[in-house]
Amino acid sequence: MSEPGNEASPDALAPDETSGAAPETPPEAPPETVDVPTPAARPLLQLRFSAVSDVGRVRKDNQDSGYAGPWLLAVCDGVGGAARGDIASSTAVGELRQLDEPPGSADVLDRVNDGIHEAHNAIGAQVDHDPALNGTSTTATVALFDGNRLAIGHVGDSRAYLLRDGELSQLTNDHTFVQSLIDEGRITEAEARVHPHRNLILKALDGLHEVEPDLFALEVVAGDRLFLCSDGACGVLEDDRITELLSDGSPEFTAIELVRASLDAGSSDNVTCVVADVVDPAATAAESPADLPAPQEPLVVGAAADLGRRRPRALFRGHRSGDTGELEPVTAEIPEGIDRAIPADPPLDSEALRYAPQPPPRFVWARRLLAAAVVIGLGWIAVGTAYWWSQQQYYIGEDDGHVVIYRGLNVPGLSSVYRVSDLEIEQLRDSTQEQIRGGDMIFDSFERARDEVTRIGQNARQSDPATDPSTDPSAPTTTSTTAPPASEAPTAPSTQGGAADLTSVAPGGGS
Repeated sequence: MSEPGNEASPDALAPDETSGAAPETPPEAPPETVDVPTPAARPLLQLRFSAVSDVGRVRKDNQDSGYAGPWLLAVCDGVGGAARGDIASSTAVGELRQLDEPPGSADVLDRVNDGIHEAHNAIGAQVDHDPALNGTSTTATVALFDGNRLAIGHVGDSRAYLLRDGELSQLTNDHTFVQSLIDEGRITEAEARVHPHRNLILKALDGLHEVEPDLFALEVVAGDRLFLCSDGACGVLEDDRITELLSDGSPEFTAIELVRASLDAGSSDNVTCVVADVVDPAATAAESPADLPAPQEPLVVGAAADLGRRRPRALFRGHRSGDTGELEPVTAEIPEGIDRAIPADPPLDSEALRYAPQPPPRFVWARRLLAAAVVIGLGWIAVGTAYWWSQQQYYIGEDDGHVVIYRGLNVPGLSSVYRVSDLEIEQLRDSTQEQIRGGDMIFDSFERARDEVTRIGQNARQSDPATDPSTDPSAPTTTSTTAPPASEAPTAPSTQGGAADLTSVAPGGGS
């Protein structure tokens, strides 16, 4: 059947008798048109994610914050210690989580850059509001997903990794002092892990000093696995160990195992791990529609999740105005005729309240033991101090017929023979013997006691008739110019009555 408007006349269809030529064949109908679709855009991929944060086995509070959502992955490691690094990391995550939205017309790199600067400004606002936070800062490693590309923003020493076809790649470069040494070839990766300045960060978000983050983007494919972590994990785990842990299991299982492995490897810091798989939902639905996972809810871990439930650590939590700041002040007045805050409560009976049972005091024995320990400790300190003072005292006494120097007080158990002289007490005057036997010669140093013993020995030598001829009644009273015979020449003075010779004694002898 011919198309309307293109019908041929009967003459044209009859054979040409004069020429004998065969009639022209009608033109073939055009082939049926087939619609060829235009190349469609790549289907959007999805993230299946999990996040885990642990305070660790050394720190008493968690200063890491992590976030995992359908479009955003982030890890922030707070720095500051007493300056509350947990506030810096949680503030940064609170600002960055606003990026967790479906991709729009804006470029993902621009969105990441804006988000990091907004987090930087938010930390500065916190410091302006509370000057005690001055010095706090945080790292930030951010991965924003748009369905096909991943935009990375990075400041500090947290890290981002990509596992593709069993091969691990570190996406970020640490902004640390030891990393600069590694880049210069001065130390190795193994040496950097034990370097004394391995925690010195060169870049961080602190709200004061402007910092430009590292920004780049990469294409991802289904089957890729992303890993973001704080330095509590990457600082102790080797790349081979990270690859081994990332190679198997779901994101939730892998994140837990990474944290556990970091703690077992000796990490002394907080540990935060975020793991996400890039999946193709269309392929998953085609293979097994029943196994298509339900949409995940975003996860917030670490300080960003705990800060709202944790009480402030400051001793005085009130503001300068005197308000506690924990609750808004109540401006309403109690109406007339109501003597209690809750009208439904019955009035209290003072007599019933007086005889109401009281809860027993808690930890009575613990308090008593603590008080006893304090008293005993103070007593030991007092006794030790007194004994130390007594051992700085010295006195002259008698031991086995000789003049000796005692160390300590003239009290049984608090003195011991410190030095023994060759001076016999019987050679001394009666008054000196009484002083020595009574322990009345007390000195505050050994040198003074030694000098006194020397003086006593010299006096005894001068007053001894055997050594002093002037005191001998049988000696002649006249002098002679004739030299005495050699047989009558005086003998040399005896050293028994000379200056005392002191000999040290091992400690331990009692009085």
